[in-house]
Order: sequence, then structure tokens, then C-alpha cells
Amino acid sequence: MAVSTLEPLVNSKQSKTISVITSDGRVIVGTLKGFDQTINLILSASHERVFSSGIGIEVVQLGLYIIRGDNIAVVGEVDEEMEAELNLSEIRAEPLNPVVH
Repeated sequence: MAVSTLEPLVNSKQSKTISVITSDGRVIVGTLKGFDQTINLILSASHERVFSSGIGIEVVQLGLYIIRGDNIAVVGEVDEEMEAELNLSEIRAEPLNPVVH
């Protein structure tokens, strides 16, 4: 992942919400506040989405959160309009498996 890819997400006039999938299969969503040369990310107003095939997606509030760059598998910008239409309690999915490098 290139640092230049993240710069527009943190240096814009309006804060951008991102979704991060970690190497151990966690999904963390929050507002990107900063990053460094090793892609350690600082997120504010963040939460983890815990997937379940039985009870829907559980949202665990994390607040200000730092994710180590060596634990990041995927980073993507969240479409806020589409996000607002989702009812996470109705979505059923198996938890993600760890990413094998």
C-alpha cells in the first residue's frame, strides 16, 4: 500500500471514513486521522464489526484506535450514502478467516 494512496483520505477538507480489514480477519471502520511511513493508522470514532451467521453484525465501539501497519490487509474508503442504508443487524455472514501472506 502506498502512502500516496492514503494522503487524500486524511488531508481532505471533510474527514473520510475508511474500513480496514486486518490480517487476523477483523473489520474496523472509523475516520482516518493520520498515518505514518509504516502505514500505522490512527482512527477516530471507530468501531469493530463482528460478523456472525446467527445474529447479524455486532458493532463494538472502539473510539480512538491505532492499527499497526504490519497488521493491515486491506484499506478502503466507505461510501457514506450506501452505509446509511445498511441495516447491520439483518446482515448474516461468517467471520473472516485470517489473511495468509
